Amino acid sequence: MAGHGERLLFAIGAPRSGTTLLMRMLNVHDAITTRPEPHLLTPLAHLGFYGNVTKAPYDAFQAAEAIKALVKELPGGEAAYLDALRAYSDRIYGGLLEPTGRRYFLDKTPAYALILPFLARLYPDAVYVVLTRHPFAVFASFAESFFDGDWAAAHAFNPIVERYVPAIATFLRERPVERLYHVRYESLVADPQRELRAICETAGLAYSDDLIEYGKKDVSGAGLGDPVGVNAHERPTTESVDKWARGVAHDDGKIDLLQGMLARLTDADLAVWGFDRSSIWAPLDAVSPEQAKKARKKATRWDRHHVERRALLHLRRNLQGNALGGAVRRVRFLCDVLLRDGF
Repeated sequence: MAGHGERLLFAIGAPRSGTTLLMRMLNVHDAITTRPEPHLLTPLAHLGFYGNVTKAPYDAFQAAEAIKALVKELPGGEAAYLDALRAYSDRIYGGLLEPTGRRYFLDKTPAYALILPFLARLYPDAVYVVLTRHPFAVFASFAESFFDGDWAAAHAFNPIVERYVPAIATFLRERPVERLYHVRYESLVADPQRELRAICETAGLAYSDDLIEYGKKDVSGAGLGDPVGVNAHERPTTESVDKWARGVAHDDGKIDLLQGMLARLTDADLAVWGFDRSSIWAPLDAVSPEQAKKARKKATRWDRHHVERRALLHLRRNLQGNALGGAVRRVRFLCDVLLRDGF
C-alpha cells in the first residue's frame, strides 16, 4: 500500500452524528472498503509525544517524558517518529485493503475527531469527510441510545457536545489537509445525491445513485458502531432531523442541561457548525405541547441492545456503595489473583 494516506478515507464526526449512515452509503461504492470503527489510531495519538493517557498499567507520565526526549535525539526528529507510526498503521490498513482490490479504505471511528491535529500530521494526504449535526440532536441521540433516556447520567459520563464541537470546528477552520469536505447531516439526508456527488468529487471517484440505496449492502467484519437506527432503513430519511426537539420541548430539566452545554461553546465554533445562540433553538418553536407529550410517552423498546443498556444502568446505580458493588470487587480481586503470573 502506498504510504502517506493517498488511499485512506476518514469519516469524521461525533458519536450519534450520522457517521454510520455515511459509512454505509460510501461502502456501496465499488472503490471503497471498510469495517466498523477500527480505533487503530487513537492509541498512537496518546503514546506521550502528542498526548498521553492519565491511567495505564505503566507510568504514562514517565513514558511521555521519555518519548519526547527520545524523539528529540532521533535523526529526523518528529518527522522520523511519524514515519515510524505510519509504517505500523500503513501495514494494517494495507493488510485490510490490498486483498479487496479497492482504491480506498474507509475508517469511520468517531474518537478520531478528538485527535485531528495528530491525524492530519500522520496522514495529510488522506481524504477527510467531516460530518456535523445539530449539537443537541447529537446529545439527545447519545442519551437515548446508550443511557435509556437518562440525560444527566449521559452527560456525566461523556459531555460529547463540549468535547466534539470545539475539536471539529477548529479542524474545519484551520483546514490543515487538502482533501477535505464538510457535510451537514441535515443536508445529507435531505439531498443525498448532491452531498454524495461532492464527496465523490473530493475523493476523485465516480458518483452513482446506488450509494443512496445503502440497505442493499452490508458492512463486512465485526466491530463497534451504531447499535440501533441505521439498519432500520434502506435509504436516507429526514425523520430523525428534528426528533430531538420533540423530546426536549416543554421539558425544563433537559432545556437547562442543554443551556449549560451551550454556555461552554464559543460563537465561533457554533458558526462553523452552522448555528448561533438563537437559531440553535429554532426547532423547538415548531413543537406543540401535544407533540412533546406524545414524544415523552414513546413505547419502551425491548430489543437486545436496549434491554442490555437498561440492565447495565440499573446495576450501576450506587454500585460503589451497595452489596452488589462489594461482591463485584471481591470477584475482580479473585480473578486478578488467579490470572497473576506465577500463581
